[in-house]
Amino acid sequence: MKPHRETHRAERAGWLRAAVLGANDGIVSTASLVLGVAASDATPSAVVTAGLAGLVGGALSMAAGEYVSVSSQRDVEQADLARERRELREQPEHELEELTLIYANMGLDRALAERVAQALTKNGDPLRVHAREELGLDPDDLAEPTRAALVSALSFALGAALPLSVMALAPAALRTTLTLSSGLATLALLGGTSAWLGGAAIPRAVARVLVGGALAMGLTFALGAWFGTML
Repeated sequence: MKPHRETHRAERAGWLRAAVLGANDGIVSTASLVLGVAASDATPSAVVTAGLAGLVGGALSMAAGEYVSVSSQRDVEQADLARERRELREQPEHELEELTLIYANMGLDRALAERVAQALTKNGDPLRVHAREELGLDPDDLAEPTRAALVSALSFALGAALPLSVMALAPAALRTTLTLSSGLATLALLGGTSAWLGGAAIPRAVARVLVGGALAMGLTFALGAWFGTML
């Protein structure tokens, strides 16, 4: 019989977070930008130029920010693994006792916990065992800054492309309405999909992104209209 392989939603957390955050930022920031510029009575070419600049700058900013953030996380993980490796080499008895106490605290009696710790240390990979039990890390599955940066940049660009395309291609009389409505509809779809993939409550996720997106777009539009009357 083949072993049963369970897939847990937590395994998706890393890439899902980067993709959702990037796409959400792309939609909200670019839609807000083009709506605000359009409300100031700027020319259509100026609105599209501002949107393109927002798309490129936002995607690069997301990539850089995600790369720095995840690189810092990876540095911490590697430092923890290096310290654990050193302790295993210099203080093996102390590390064996730590592992024994971990299993005892999980509910095993002291004698059984000690036998389990000794067996895993002798027959397995001590660093992997200690990394998992003490640090909650898998040495083969550390944070990947390059992948996180690429996912963030691509998802931001894809999210930003929608409101920008609507603003550029829609009839002049409907640009604002269609950009706002398509942005909110996409945010709702994005929030619902991410909640479904993560096993969370879909209505709450949809409401959260809709309220935030509507506030950002509405306030930026109002500010753009106000500045348009002042300049």
